[in-house]
Amino acid sequence: MRPATDSREASDDLPVAGQGRRTGHRRRNTLLAGALVVVVGGATAAYLVNDGDDGSSGGASSVPTSTAPITRGDVVDSESVDGKLTYSDSRTIATAGSGVITWVPTEGSTITRGRTLLRLDNKPVVLMYGQLPLYRPLSDGVSDGSDVLELERNLKALGYGDDLTVDKEFTSATADAVEEWQDGHGLTENGTIDAGQVVFQPGAVRVSGVKAPKGQRIGPGGPALTVSDTQSIVHVDLDAGKQGLAKKGATVTVQLPNGKEVKGRITDVGTVAKSSGSQDDTTATIDVDIALQGRNTGKLDQAPVSVNLESARAKDVLSVPIEALLGLREGGFGVEVVTGSISRIVPVKTGTFGSGRVEVTGDGLAEGMKVGVPSS
Repeated sequence: MRPATDSREASDDLPVAGQGRRTGHRRRNTLLAGALVVVVGGATAAYLVNDGDDGSSGGASSVPTSTAPITRGDVVDSESVDGKLTYSDSRTIATAGSGVITWVPTEGSTITRGRTLLRLDNKPVVLMYGQLPLYRPLSDGVSDGSDVLELERNLKALGYGDDLTVDKEFTSATADAVEEWQDGHGLTENGTIDAGQVVFQPGAVRVSGVKAPKGQRIGPGGPALTVSDTQSIVHVDLDAGKQGLAKKGATVTVQLPNGKEVKGRITDVGTVAKSSGSQDDTTATIDVDIALQGRNTGKLDQAPVSVNLESARAKDVLSVPIEALLGLREGGFGVEVVTGSISRIVPVKTGTFGSGRVEVTGDGLAEGMKVGVPSS
């Protein structure tokens, strides 16, 4: 606890009610006589004792050996919650045909456009980009189809079909491009595309699990792979009672397993609370997803992380270190403002606490002033 003393002496000639001016020297009580301790926001502050004669709490004092500046800026209070590093939009890829799985990718690998997702009876099932699943065979004469448009965009992107016009019409030029593509993958060159050859996904995928290992026989609709988007995210099962901490679009700080801190942005906040299903655990939670900024977040899946969610923010305010607060005997708090060899106690009103600082307002306080703090 920082010692604080006030060496002021009262005037020799103080007016006293019902009397004239009286003389005589009065020694001021020591500022910290009978010091008490109070904990404020996790920091310890000293209760000050006023001399009680004139109600003031300022004046010349022995100058503290350690000081800190009053600064202006945002004071942010946050709460740490547990989360896990994972990948967004997990889903299952099923086979359209039947046969024996002859090749699967390794877990954690990334598959991009035109690459093989798996091999069924030693024939490739290839990834192409698109939002609409391939729900029907596509061949010459099929028209007015968004699935045709997706196919033609992919063929063009992969370098097939010099004469191909990208539209919703499957023409002979489209069939020629398909045959060229089939030849490059060792497939029967018949100009027809079906779901046994191509799987449409919104973009590149990360293989998070293998449902049907190599050598397993699988039927139509059988789950083969679990995939996700390639962008790592943080998922938090947030206590429903704390949902006010999570606001979509808000910036957060995430501490990764290696101790590195990165910024993130809340991209999704669930609106339906869910429970664990355990009789012993009645806690309800909501889903919160956070997109991380930067690429150096590692490749771990389901790794534990800590997330700092903002609970309060005071913008463009004056603040001091929490340990600069001094409790006043008459109530409230003050800070010891140091100017050269003179110090004085200034009563303050406190606001938001956060990151080791506290918002303060008080007469005459300004950015750059020095306040006393405990010596380290």
